[in-house]
Amino acid sequence: MTLKNSKTEISIVDIAKELGISAATVSRALNNNTRISEATRKRVKEMAKTMGYRHNSMASSLRNRRSHIIGLIVPRISMYFHSVFITSLQQQLQSAGYNLMICQSNDSVEMETELAHSLYSARVDAIVVSLTLYTAEMSAFDRFMEMGIPLVFYDRVPLETTSAYIIKGDDYRGGLLAGRHLSELGCKQVAFINGLLSSSIYKERMQGFKDGLAHAGLDMRSEYTFYQELTQENAWNCLRKLFSNKDVPDGIFAANDTTAIAAVEFARERDIKIPDELKVIGYSNDPRTAIITPAITSIEQYPGEMAEKVAATLIHALNKPMENHIKQPLICPVDLVRRMST
Repeated sequence: MTLKNSKTEISIVDIAKELGISAATVSRALNNNTRISEATRKRVKEMAKTMGYRHNSMASSLRNRRSHIIGLIVPRISMYFHSVFITSLQQQLQSAGYNLMICQSNDSVEMETELAHSLYSARVDAIVVSLTLYTAEMSAFDRFMEMGIPLVFYDRVPLETTSAYIIKGDDYRGGLLAGRHLSELGCKQVAFINGLLSSSIYKERMQGFKDGLAHAGLDMRSEYTFYQELTQENAWNCLRKLFSNKDVPDGIFAANDTTAIAAVEFARERDIKIPDELKVIGYSNDPRTAIITPAITSIEQYPGEMAEKVAATLIHALNKPMENHIKQPLICPVDLVRRMST
């Protein structure tokens, strides 16, 4: 066997010469074409491995106009909801023959815009996006829609009308469940630690929570309501404000579980008894909420199921690109998981 210089790429022509067959036969064998016998396919693949052949995906994508790569932009990979979503989405797409290119915006609009441009240049077949907290307009994604490249917004979706696919959780219902649960348990002075209203999820959770309290004749009190980035540090700062006065809350709805966990830790430090003196609800059903003491009531978002809907939407759009797809928003269910904090 004659091997090329180690710095020279092995081509299908080189494999064909070694085996005494045509380059077309080698190509079909490497692509598992059933017109080629199993024995020949095996012989070609063994020779390709021996010679160090590497498939040129870029050249193939230019020929076929398909990269079989789906781009994904998420705010932060470390967030529980998104980590579970990514794992499930990748499994679904790989089963369908697509690879997932994962990008992280770090909640930066500038980074999100750069990533959108990079993914477009990389010729992804489709793109999936959960927006930053601060994304106000969608021009960074216009090119995808203009070129007919499937675009799915999930979880944090545009506040404005869009022709892209929308798949989101029922955040209004999540807030509604929290408001009703606390009011039904007898809470009268309820605090709400929410995210920024520039993000769709926090706007809808607020409206649902407001309506849930109103069902029991309660109002959202401005001195008990906070809109902020939901970090642990910010949580502790607003908890100190809430409990610095004589008139303190008897219930807290936190729009993420990091904040709910901070509330439980704060209560422990101040010797505030949960749930007798203070009831706490979080959002996302992060596994940490089940192992902290007391375990925290939270809103389950089912990120795996949302990923399945996103994958199904993408695959359908990619398999039938000429079809006139109906783009009504898909709303994924949520549930309240009651634990010892309420």
